[in-house]
Amino acid sequence: MPEGHTLFRLAREQSILFAGRPVHVTSPQGRFDAGAALLDGRVLDEVFSYGKHLFARFGGDHLHVHLGLYGSFTTGAGMPPPPRGALRMRWEADGPDGAGVWTDLRGPTACEVLPAPEVDRILDRLGPDPLRPRADGAAALRRISASRTAIGALIMDQAVLAGVGNVYRAEILFRHRVSPFRPGRQVDADLWAAMWADLVTLMRAGVRMGRIVTTRPEDRSRRSGAVRREDAHYVYRRTGLPCRICGTEVRTQVMVGRNLHWCPVCQAV
Repeated sequence: MPEGHTLFRLAREQSILFAGRPVHVTSPQGRFDAGAALLDGRVLDEVFSYGKHLFARFGGDHLHVHLGLYGSFTTGAGMPPPPRGALRMRWEADGPDGAGVWTDLRGPTACEVLPAPEVDRILDRLGPDPLRPRADGAAALRRISASRTAIGALIMDQAVLAGVGNVYRAEILFRHRVSPFRPGRQVDADLWAAMWADLVTLMRAGVRMGRIVTTRPEDRSRRSGAVRREDAHYVYRRTGLPCRICGTEVRTQVMVGRNLHWCPVCQAV
């Protein structure tokens, strides 16, 4: 499932290409026909993300997209290809340089038109997003510190923290040597402040690079040049491999429906 940095990049890209212009909206698959008809030909005001949600504002109506596990956008210039397969939604417009631009949406969990109050209801049930300006990490701590639930589950809960998925969960816990099984109420304010600041830094870097890199240069097999895929993470998808710090085998088990990765020594309970 795309994490918050991916949605932030998508929102920025779509704003640059489409905002301030009339957009031709269709649903080749047919499942979004009513919504496409409502938006077709209207000027797109802005696109923004919050956590794993994408919102495109057309006047008083908002297109809400949640990609889920399988959703994806594909964007191109010039004439779009003939529609194929389960193409939920297509946008077309004159781009900022006068050439045509288009974007296709496939396989989202949600693709719907909502009035502003419904958008507010979605936003109100989400925790703070580390990528949003002036986001309040203390709001997440208030939920975490009041819970006996494991911190590895809490930071995947979008009502606690918006935009953090399986990769950032595994990596932020490792970077701060926190067991994913530690109860939330045992995470103190100083530790959470450090974790929050680190998340902001890592997710902003993810926006810039278009990928998640969490390792420090000194912990990689190659310390200079582009970060290779096998050097990008400390524990995520490294089950059975030696921990980069202590050499213990990285372990995996399912937590809140996703594979959790951790080092049992560096992140001892």
